[in-house]
Amino acid sequence: MNHTVSWDPLLIQRYNRPGPRYTSYPTAVEFVPLDNDILERQAYAERNPERPLSLYLHIPFCRHVCYYCGCNKIVTKDISRAAPYLQYLKDEIRRKHALLGGNQGGRIARVEQLHLGGGTPTFLSDEQLQDLVSFLRETFEFSTSEDADYSIEIDPRELRPGTLTLLRQLGFNRLSYGVQDLQPEVQQAVNRLQPEEMIREVMAKARVLGFRSINIDLIYGLPNQTRDSFDQTLDTMIELSPDRLSVFNYAHLPERFKPQRRIHAEDLPSAQEKLTILGHCIQRLTAAGYQYIGMDHFARPDDELALAQTAGKLHRNFQGYTTHGDCDLLGFGVSSISQIGDYYLQNQVSMDGYTAALDKTQLPTNKYCKVTRDDQIRRRVISELLCHLHVDFSAIDAEFQINSRDYLLPSLRRLDPMVNDGLVIITGSGVAIRDKGQLLVRNACMAFDEYIYQHEQQRFSKAI
Repeated sequence: MNHTVSWDPLLIQRYNRPGPRYTSYPTAVEFVPLDNDILERQAYAERNPERPLSLYLHIPFCRHVCYYCGCNKIVTKDISRAAPYLQYLKDEIRRKHALLGGNQGGRIARVEQLHLGGGTPTFLSDEQLQDLVSFLRETFEFSTSEDADYSIEIDPRELRPGTLTLLRQLGFNRLSYGVQDLQPEVQQAVNRLQPEEMIREVMAKARVLGFRSINIDLIYGLPNQTRDSFDQTLDTMIELSPDRLSVFNYAHLPERFKPQRRIHAEDLPSAQEKLTILGHCIQRLTAAGYQYIGMDHFARPDDELALAQTAGKLHRNFQGYTTHGDCDLLGFGVSSISQIGDYYLQNQVSMDGYTAALDKTQLPTNKYCKVTRDDQIRRRVISELLCHLHVDFSAIDAEFQINSRDYLLPSLRRLDPMVNDGLVIITGSGVAIRDKGQLLVRNACMAFDEYIYQHEQQRFSKAI
């Protein structure tokens, strides 16, 4: 795979339109409301029991509101709210575990991946974290393989002195720190104050404890950011040398996300400045030795993501880029999403809806989507483009027993403008994204998306 990213701001501006991030296909906007859990039970009944498991637990609580945030969260300083939520969470886990055959003495597939997200997972006390992980390990069998992936999202402001040590003892081997930006004026504008020294301290501690992989999240396009100010943040990031970096585009959608109304639009960088920040960021990180994985993600060449991409084994799902795409993903907690075989299943997005369903002894399912054969084909094509920048027609033919070039012909024709602009190449053997098309791979994916033209583009963030 060619990892060289070509920068052409004029082309990027021309193609910079809203589109999905394709953590699933069909995307979440296609999920259909449910008023019972019958279809989720059916998904478990049809599940291939040989498939390993990936568990995602959503901890929605945050002590502070970050103005840029569009996540499903509950902002509160009342730590007593965690205890009843954990009881509901355990109830949901028991119910789903039973559907896997756990109450019938049958063999349960191993857990190869665990992720705690939010919200702020360390809103939970150390005792609650220990109790929750102990419960999971008593309920499921966890893989002891070296490539097992047990991760947690960390707000550096919400770490107690012994929490990182505890997390390592509990078996977590990967961390993701939310940093976003290190400049005080930017932090002030988004209500996320965390001194650089705090970041240095938690990074150093994680290294000493032996976490296998450390990710840092950054955001470009925040208020008061400039190329020069973000460059200072990059100086520190390159010095700290995290294994992975996620550099996300801030999408200002105050009509959808109430906290964003506290951000003054006039303080945001212009579209041109925002592009300049991104271009400089890519230049700096690749010069520092990071491999551009795609969709805002960078990794050191020896990181598992980069190695999987080089080997053609990278996947993408609701966890983002992953090396465990062969797992069934079980989501637990308010708003979490499961992917079981050809079913996508989303939990209730409100706490009241979530707890009410469990009180009625139902699974807290809110929406679902069952993937069709056409969806399967297009999902494979989109995944290959996002992960490996090319699609091999013969591989699609063999997997689905079709003539993929004929089957996908209308989608291939939609790529004509990108072909003419030198962003994509189509040959008799497949489709490939060229160097200057890498940043616009989402646009290429949209050509294969049979749903996107049914929706207003405002439902998605822009590609860049």
